Amino acid sequence: MLRSMIHSLAFLTAFFISFQMAHSAIEGVTMPPEDGKLRIICFGAHPDDCELQAGGTAAMWAAKGHHVLFVSVTNGDIGHWREAGGPLALRRKVEVNKAHKLLGIQGVILDIHDGELLPTVDNRRMLTRLIREWKADIVMGHRPNDYHPDHRYTGVLVQDAAYMVTVPFFCPDVPPLKKNPVFLYYQDRFQKPNPFDPDVVVAVDSVMDKKLDALGVMVSQFYEGGANGSEELVPSDPEKQKARHQQVRDGFSRRNQSIADRFREKLQDWYPQSDAAKVKFAEAFEVCEYGSQPDKAQLKRLFPFFEK
Repeated sequence: MLRSMIHSLAFLTAFFISFQMAHSAIEGVTMPPEDGKLRIICFGAHPDDCELQAGGTAAMWAAKGHHVLFVSVTNGDIGHWREAGGPLALRRKVEVNKAHKLLGIQGVILDIHDGELLPTVDNRRMLTRLIREWKADIVMGHRPNDYHPDHRYTGVLVQDAAYMVTVPFFCPDVPPLKKNPVFLYYQDRFQKPNPFDPDVVVAVDSVMDKKLDALGVMVSQFYEGGANGSEELVPSDPEKQKARHQQVRDGFSRRNQSIADRFREKLQDWYPQSDAAKVKFAEAFEVCEYGSQPDKAQLKRLFPFFEK
């Protein structure tokens, strides 16, 4: 009897702690209506990762009325060569909020220090709750063999959530999902232990200017170079400043061009061959072996961009 009471008390304590954490994790986000539209949640390690990897596709979803939430799992508070701490975290929040408005989506930044993310049970609960509360159809994240520890552990946490989102007594304060979402990875070039192998490649030509505009407002990270930048990147001459902004924009154009060129053959799986050959900019995603395993028809429903 005593053991049963202790177990019940422990369960209730965990429940109320979980309840408090759940309401702080998604503060400031407007939950979408039950309108039958897709719900997409993308996790990035820092306030710029989702935007880099999926900003174009997110803008295309949003233009069709679907609901997209970008989550930065850390606050980015050491991601600059000159600034750090609370002021930098606030600056990056302002920048990424501007980016989200341009893309037509919502975003949230979790209160975890940049460079200190770990795949703990508390963080697993936090991501699980976010996915459940958003009632996600699609979940995206980094692959767990990325170069940055925050990227790797974001990938691990997303993978861990891929099963737990359906388990009723894990985070019992938020109802479990009845259907497991489709989990996908962002593209990268890392080869070990296994290379990125895309299942979906999306042409983002129609929204590339919007994506470039969104990346352009994150001045601390790109114009100023972020953690590996320097004062040399920030000229005082207005003409040189203009040239620097164009240099950044051109660099991101080439980045998305390289994705289209790299996966040109895969584009032909989704677009007529003549159209695939003309695609200039692309984003690519790989289906995680955890979560729902969609066939091509289901992927076309989740990425409704391929039919004219």
